[in-house]
Amino acid sequence: MNPMRILLQPGMKQYTPFVSSNLVNRSHLSAFTSNSWHRRFSTTPSDRTTTNSNEKSSNRQYASRLKGPIVNQLWTQRELAKEAVRNSIIDMERPRPPSESITTISYPFSTDEFLKEQYRNPFGQMRFGKVLEDLDALAGNIAFAHVQDPDMTIVTASVDRIRLSAPPNLDADQHLSGKVTYVGTSSMEIRMQCKNEQHGEDPWMEAYFTFVAVDPDTKRPLKIPPLDPQTWLEKDQFEAGKRRAQNRKEERKRRQNFGNPLDPAVEKEALRMLREAGPLKNIPSLANPHNILVSHTKQQNCEIAQPQTSNLANQIFGGFLMRRAFELSYATAYVFGGARPRFLEVDEVSFSIPVHVGDLTNFQSHVIYTEVQDEIKDFNLFRGQKSVPLVSVEVEAWIVEPEIASAKLSNRFNFTFALPSGTPCRRVMPSNMEEARRMAIRMKIEHGEL
Repeated sequence: MNPMRILLQPGMKQYTPFVSSNLVNRSHLSAFTSNSWHRRFSTTPSDRTTTNSNEKSSNRQYASRLKGPIVNQLWTQRELAKEAVRNSIIDMERPRPPSESITTISYPFSTDEFLKEQYRNPFGQMRFGKVLEDLDALAGNIAFAHVQDPDMTIVTASVDRIRLSAPPNLDADQHLSGKVTYVGTSSMEIRMQCKNEQHGEDPWMEAYFTFVAVDPDTKRPLKIPPLDPQTWLEKDQFEAGKRRAQNRKEERKRRQNFGNPLDPAVEKEALRMLREAGPLKNIPSLANPHNILVSHTKQQNCEIAQPQTSNLANQIFGGFLMRRAFELSYATAYVFGGARPRFLEVDEVSFSIPVHVGDLTNFQSHVIYTEVQDEIKDFNLFRGQKSVPLVSVEVEAWIVEPEIASAKLSNRFNFTFALPSGTPCRRVMPSNMEEARRMAIRMKIEHGEL
């Protein structure tokens, strides 16, 4: 199957995508067989009225048009692809090669000033929060290109890592592309990269998202078609994705099973930090002035979830939540460090509870870990520089219900920033054992030990 490619045409207020082929190749739609796991789609609604269907279609159109041009075109193309296969018989047992899900979008920044201005931050650099929204939307299109089932709901389960290796050039055209690299029973890993137009340049960003297919009514996971890696590189990527999926599964079990003994190394480091924080908690006037409690780095904001930020499933768009968390974390690192930070990576974003329109959301952030490194080899802007402070910021999104005095944790995000070389950076210290454990775990993650 040919990969889908969306090009935003320069000079147009309504961006029109150029699509080389449908998301679903009809030559792969198989006829019904008795031993084939398949689904037959019909335009006749079984338990939904035509009015409800029209209302949902209208809501999806509004949700798409109220987003940025990239998200709008991706969501519009996904809806068109769903309609194209709604009356088809789709073989859900047929393994899909990774090439079948390849999708690419282009940002013609060099010729489209209107588009470039939407992605420019106050400092003349790329507004990365907007890119996070595009990544989530693109990953959804890639996931559907693999599943090809218009009746499945495909949701973002987690963001495993988004890492930058160079600052993006807002004056050059950018190309964002991705494909499915690993498939489990109901989940799939999606790898995306972004690179400049210039020939030969390596991607400046790499991202890994995990999507899960669920039944739209019961919300239970659904089996999806397997992946059939073709090349040695695709097979290596599949095995790496399998290991990451297993690690995520073990981590979920560890968090849920409170009866298991805690990691001795984590406990030892947490107790050490808590002892070191003792003077800061009890005799702050005599404590090390370069230390600061985690609780003293806290920032937060509250907002009602508006319908304009909903997604195609009428829940709050995961990309929007990531953008809000990112912008709060950036401000947190800025206030903490006293200098404009450089974003390096997103790590371990978990989507636990969906946010609905009308929910009161409370985003809370704090610096969870700091470290000064002599060199950051993975980010070319800092190569050769000494004493570069790294600031790790944790953001939690809470759904608050004042009427019943309830607050539920919806999402947790972890962002890492770098301050300019030589910037003084205070050490954060825990106030209690829970903070100490989370700090110890973050340290192990930063050092590649988890």
